[in-house]
Amino acid sequence: MTYWTKEIFNTKKPIIAMCHLQAMPGDPGYDKAGGMKKVIEGARKELHALQDGGVDGVMFSNEFSLPYLLKVKTETTAAMARIIGELMSEISVPYGVNVLWDPYASLDLAAAVDGKFVREIFSGVYASDFGLWNTNCGEVVRHQHAIGAENVKLLFNIVPEAARYLADRDVAEIARSTVFNHLPDALCVSGLTAGTVTDADVLKRVKGAVPNTVVFANTGVRLENIEEQLTIADGAVVATTFKYDGIFQNNVDVNRVKTFMTKVKDFRKNFE
Repeated sequence: MTYWTKEIFNTKKPIIAMCHLQAMPGDPGYDKAGGMKKVIEGARKELHALQDGGVDGVMFSNEFSLPYLLKVKTETTAAMARIIGELMSEISVPYGVNVLWDPYASLDLAAAVDGKFVREIFSGVYASDFGLWNTNCGEVVRHQHAIGAENVKLLFNIVPEAARYLADRDVAEIARSTVFNHLPDALCVSGLTAGTVTDADVLKRVKGAVPNTVVFANTGVRLENIEEQLTIADGAVVATTFKYDGIFQNNVDVNRVKTFMTKVKDFRKNFE
């Protein structure tokens, strides 16, 4: 079966690397002295390290806008648009965006910067670290079409980080009903937080429930488990393992990226 991922990334089982943006105007951790110039230069270094390391795609996110909002402020989307806009001529791989945790803002940003995909929480009701987390996928998709972003691929995170479904639902059941009701372009399966390994058994159950839908391993993919994860999943979203010493807060280490991608490319030969 040929998935849309092959058309965008020109490979099976693509690796989408996260380009984590530092805190921006309005964020508690924003470096006002360094200003946006410092944020942009940091993003530029991260982008080039990921691309030089050989990743298949990049997803820009406001990862250090902690603590996250469920309805993002305008200044965050505006800052991200400026950063990506200034870097656009240097981006050499397919890219998408994730404005944590606001699907409307993610789509607005994707439309503004020609992003090919977004990852978000589009469906479900959760008890989370951010409070009660509700969604309205029908409204979001209508907004997507209203702003001319209907070709932007929607990656649904169905096992949200730091959250749990209010109802006691089986993950395979969630996968099947999400695909039936919302027609997602892909499902993302996560661990508890960034860097936490995605449970291979959960990943297997989700993929088994929706064999004709793209399924990504969304967190905790590492050098030692990449073969196991990609045997099941159709690709992976990777961030923490690309950073110095594999620590979330650190910058990207191009050598770790190269080592990881060399193993991935060798493993992918089995699926050609």
